[in-house]
Amino acid sequence: MKFVPTAVSGAFVVEVEARSDERGLFARTFDAKSFADHGLVPSYPQCNVSQNHKRGTLRGMHFQAEPRPEIKLVRATRGTVFDVALDLRRDSPSYLKWASVELDAISHNAFYIPAGCAHGFLTLDDDCELFYQMSEAYVPELARGVRWDDPAFSIAWPFPPSVISERDAALESYSQETNL
Repeated sequence: MKFVPTAVSGAFVVEVEARSDERGLFARTFDAKSFADHGLVPSYPQCNVSQNHKRGTLRGMHFQAEPRPEIKLVRATRGTVFDVALDLRRDSPSYLKWASVELDAISHNAFYIPAGCAHGFLTLDDDCELFYQMSEAYVPELARGVRWDDPAFSIAWPFPPSVISERDAALESYSQETNL
């Protein structure tokens, strides 16, 4: 595995080193020792799946607040998504910066998103599925989010979403967000 740094401090694209032969492909997608050797969380007690039927579906920008912020390791198991990490850590050198990666089922890459960063994605294909490994259990009262199109971040989405939940569409701008 290769750990490729991004514009967001502590966020990495995790690239697999696939081996192919006449049978198909084999790749290690996770190794706790490799993650620990890179200073990354090596244990994920909760896993989630997100299925998205339509191209242009946007989910985000979500995070879990203190005292149980989540680290996420996200990969596409079907289709392709434009995946974004947004740094909301006030003491970070990349505060208010964002990084993106295309996650797809063919490359088997993943995005490691540190605690204190919001996460969101836009589906680039119909019928996408993402698999999340989470460092913390979900705590509904700690769930937070900021607007996907907030000018404070200027995230360069590839195109405007065509499907977005009422909850995500109603998220406040960062300048109004008080419960980080």
